[in-house]
Formats: sequence, structure tokens, C-alpha cells
Amino acid sequence: MQVNAAEFKANCLKMLDEVAATCEPLVITKRGKPVARVVPIEEEDAHGLFGYMKGTGKIVGDIINVPH
Repeated sequence: MQVNAAEFKANCLKMLDEVAATCEPLVITKRGKPVARVVPIEEEDAHGLFGYMKGTGKIVGDIINVPH
């Protein structure tokens, strides 16, 4: 979707809700030229930084009785 800056200014909140609902980006133009793009934010993983690699490692051999 594409909209000029004046229309975006007048309907900003409604258009932001539409971007969030449809997950489609919105291009804002000024004098017919694109100047900005509003895109939906992707949902972050519930684990955040901690735990995002859970289940990806593999233990090989005896990790308790390692010879010195």
C-alpha cells in the first residue's frame, strides 16, 4: 500500500492499526516519491536471548569423567 504524507498524517493511527492487522508494509510518499516505509514488527521469541538455542546441542561422550 502507498499513501502520501498528508494522508498518513491525517490517518496515522488507523493506518498503523491496518499495518499491524494485515502485516503488509505501508510506503509513505512525498511529492510522489517514496520517503519512508512502515513495516509490522515481527513477534519476538518468548525466550528472548536466553534459551533460544535450547535443544540444538548434542553431548558426545562422558562429560563428567574427562581425563586430565
